[in-house]
Amino acid sequence: MASSSSSMVLMLVAYVLVVTIRSSNAQLTTNFYSKSCPNLDSTVKSVVQSAIKKEARMGASLLRLFFHDCFVNGCDGSILLDDTSSFTGEKNAIPNKGSIRGFEVIDQIKSAVEKACPNVVSCADILAVTARDSVVTLGGPTWNVKLGRRDATKASQSAANNNIPPPTLNLSALISSFKNQGLSTTDMVALSGAHTIGQARCTSFRTRIYNESNINASFAKTRQANCPRTNNTGDNNLAPLDLQTPTSFDNKYYNNLVNQKGLLHSDQQLFSGGSTNALVQTYTTNPTRFNADFVTAMINMGDIKPLTGSNGQIRKNCRKTN
Repeated sequence: MASSSSSMVLMLVAYVLVVTIRSSNAQLTTNFYSKSCPNLDSTVKSVVQSAIKKEARMGASLLRLFFHDCFVNGCDGSILLDDTSSFTGEKNAIPNKGSIRGFEVIDQIKSAVEKACPNVVSCADILAVTARDSVVTLGGPTWNVKLGRRDATKASQSAANNNIPPPTLNLSALISSFKNQGLSTTDMVALSGAHTIGQARCTSFRTRIYNESNINASFAKTRQANCPRTNNTGDNNLAPLDLQTPTSFDNKYYNNLVNQKGLLHSDQQLFSGGSTNALVQTYTTNPTRFNADFVTAMINMGDIKPLTGSNGQIRKNCRKTN
């Protein structure tokens, strides 16, 4: 009987240890690579700054990669996987095809990181750090990135088609889309502020500039000059998401919304008489509040279903599994 009790106690202790180890493995931390790759931040920052200096738009593209990765089964680097004859990735999903870019920069960063600390840093974590450095390089706030993600060995084109919010959504659908990822309405409005940088294709805003009424008339006319009404004509012509400071990370995006100069339908929905009007107004006059909420939202988004511990892998090449 005593022996049986001792065995039960030992089994219970072992179980508690396993659970403790698993939970600690699942915890992302800001110092995850402090010993295994102490130069990670400086290595990533150098490549990001160089890429943005060459093309300012690249900062927005790199930030967008992180967003589109996290919204599809979590922040796991799956968006970086190339299609093969036997594998269908996410790059050609409807929200991504002909739109997402910056993969060559991620390749450069991965190569530099591999030289500094081989087989240590995941592509998923590289996306997270790159997103932060892109924001900072363009004048936005900084934050300590939580790390410890591992890379997916699979991707889901169907999840990309279904989970990444398109620019056609109304406010309630936007709120639901972000809520499905565990993000609040405040997170949604703050993350939308990433549209203070970057550009959009004519095909994404054509319907708005020709058919919607809650749009500044002169703004619509200006956009129409480079985005013909006819489908398939000028579809890939670009326009800045923030007409005031398209290569500076600031709060001007929200001023545009108040003046009915949001480029995308989903942008203007944030200031169309709904529940988010007050927050948009706050961000127009309080850039410090916007920066703080944006940082919180980026950290929250980075927490979406990461692979940790022994799950996934550390890819040697971000474009393919090991």
